[in-house]
Amino acid sequence: MITIDQLIEKILAYNPKANIDRIRRAYVFSREAHCAQKRIEGSPYIHHPLAVANILADMHLDSITIAAGLLHDTIEDTDMSLNDIKDMFGNEVAFLVEAVTKLSKVEFKTKEEAQAENFRKMFLAMSKDVRVILIKFADRLHNMRTIEYLPEERQKNIAKETLEIYAPLANRLGINWLKIEFEDLCFKVLMPELFKELKEKVAKYVEVHERYFDDVKESISQRLKESGIEAKIKSRVKNVYSIYNKILKQKITFEQIYDVIGFRIITDTVPHCYEILSIIHSLWPHIPGRFKDFISLPKKNMYESLHTTVIGPLGYQMEFQIRTQEMDLIAEEGIAAHWRYKEKDNLDSKNARFIAWLRDLIKEVSDAKEFLEAVKVEVTPETIYVFTPKGDIKELPIGSTSIDFAYSIHTEVGNKCIGAKVNGRIVPLRQKLNSGDVVEIITSASQTPSKDWLKYVVTQRAKSKIKQWIRNEERKQSISLGTNLIEEEIKRHSLPLNIIKSKKMLDVMKSFGIQSLEDLYVLVGFGKLSAHQVVNRLIPDKSEEEVPQKIQKTPPQQRSVIKIKGIDNILYHIGKCCFPVPGDNIIGFITKGKGVTIHRVGCSNLERLAVNVERLVDVEWSDDGDLTSQAKLSIEAIDRPGILANLSALISSANINISYLKAMSTSDKRAIIELILDIKNKKQLFEIQNKISQVQGVLNIRR
Repeated sequence: MITIDQLIEKILAYNPKANIDRIRRAYVFSREAHCAQKRIEGSPYIHHPLAVANILADMHLDSITIAAGLLHDTIEDTDMSLNDIKDMFGNEVAFLVEAVTKLSKVEFKTKEEAQAENFRKMFLAMSKDVRVILIKFADRLHNMRTIEYLPEERQKNIAKETLEIYAPLANRLGINWLKIEFEDLCFKVLMPELFKELKEKVAKYVEVHERYFDDVKESISQRLKESGIEAKIKSRVKNVYSIYNKILKQKITFEQIYDVIGFRIITDTVPHCYEILSIIHSLWPHIPGRFKDFISLPKKNMYESLHTTVIGPLGYQMEFQIRTQEMDLIAEEGIAAHWRYKEKDNLDSKNARFIAWLRDLIKEVSDAKEFLEAVKVEVTPETIYVFTPKGDIKELPIGSTSIDFAYSIHTEVGNKCIGAKVNGRIVPLRQKLNSGDVVEIITSASQTPSKDWLKYVVTQRAKSKIKQWIRNEERKQSISLGTNLIEEEIKRHSLPLNIIKSKKMLDVMKSFGIQSLEDLYVLVGFGKLSAHQVVNRLIPDKSEEEVPQKIQKTPPQQRSVIKIKGIDNILYHIGKCCFPVPGDNIIGFITKGKGVTIHRVGCSNLERLAVNVERLVDVEWSDDGDLTSQAKLSIEAIDRPGILANLSALISSANINISYLKAMSTSDKRAIIELILDIKNKKQLFEIQNKISQVQGVLNIRR
């Protein structure tokens, strides 16, 4: 276990100007605060903060970050307060300590909700100061290194969380060595036998091929020397978890993996990187499609390098990574490289790009669980590069569509998107994009987002903007519906309409915990509160039980859109349980979060729902004979050749569209056919039912 003196010696070796006094005081403060505590294996608790500080020192971080690492558990686990830390170490250290405190004081209903909110808080703090996540990484890394002392179930939960969140996030921030160690530590916990087996295979592979790879390095070194290029050649062994993933995804054996060992060539300039690439290709034939230029097109995490795979001596495939010293530092340390040797707290514009995506994510997603899922998606390293017609590059996750691309340009471009041209050809909006595609978005002022778009988009920005638009539209609809429901209820009780703006209404809203009249309309429109409940409280000396709500049934009329007491364009849905059509007796039921659901009077589902009488509303068909409603028919017939063709021809001849058809045969040679038809009114439905019943072989037809 490292001591404070050894820690300080390590820090001074890379940063002679470090504030050692601050680090010593932080150590003493932490040691005294945790003096009565021990870790689960029995060692003094101070060993953990020291280990965290040591990891931060290995990352060559500044003294403020290391001091915060020593103090990171003092608020959570001891009697020390945040003010104590502020008084002794200043606001900056106190902010970092508070930000990495793991337990939230907010009460949650579920463990998952608590975890999601903790992550959201961590990422919010990280967007203000990236050192928060670096301390969190160090804390989690030491916990993973000593995880064997925990109960097995607890080990697996922590390992799963680390593999799903921390490892991809370390990769997203460019800290490659940390990502690799997280992955292998988690793999060892989650699949110990498989981990051991693969690790032994890797060790044996390295041992067997050691001489081979030495010869390869010697060949390259000789050519570089002849060309006058200074460079270091290092071999790197693929980590065990990456090997496991490759076996799983490509359905191959360990023996079929060609890049267990790869080569990394570090040089001084970018031109030399390309010269070295040329030399390697002159020595051995390269494999087409296996070359990637991340120098001209860096990854989102600022990773830059040339990658190529060649057929080497004895037919072995070999992967090379070629980069400058600065690129190598960024590739291994990522955003942590910014803080090496430095005693400052501001990111420059280049390094700020590391977390710009996260700041946008926090702004766009407010729900904790949705945010956690978004993080899991956004840290996925697999990306494509797509171009605008002007040649601007957009980096998107694999699986992105033109809708994702449109929203990456601007919210309004996404909202007004009606089509897309990919490489000059019009394609469906749901079609997935590929690297190198040139995408042109076609917009229309009258277009609005569709809920169906959520099935096709993968970027969090697109998802959140579509959901935001839908929520806003549903709120507008709910305000209109709620306003009219309350006004109708007021009229039913013969109360003046201006009572809505009276002090009494303010008192009623206060009793429900509602801040504004608009919020009241929204709650009533969404069915979370009934107009009956609201107006009843405006009536003196009356209880809700004494004023039952009257339900009126609308007489059948041949109309094709729904109105509520003369209101057009309401937010409504046709009940899939009974499929009412114009002419049916109907009634509305306010469904929470979905507006009004329209049922046929007598629908079995409606009878079950009608116990909530205050959520029933009078509805009627409005006059618009050009629109249609869907009706569902179930047909039982003799299973004979041509029965489906006969039915389809009959329905088509009646100028009725079939929007859905499902047919199946039974063991006793009967055909069961389900149809959903676009019907103008009840009369048309009755006529087509009558015609179908006369088709030869039809045994029964029911709605």
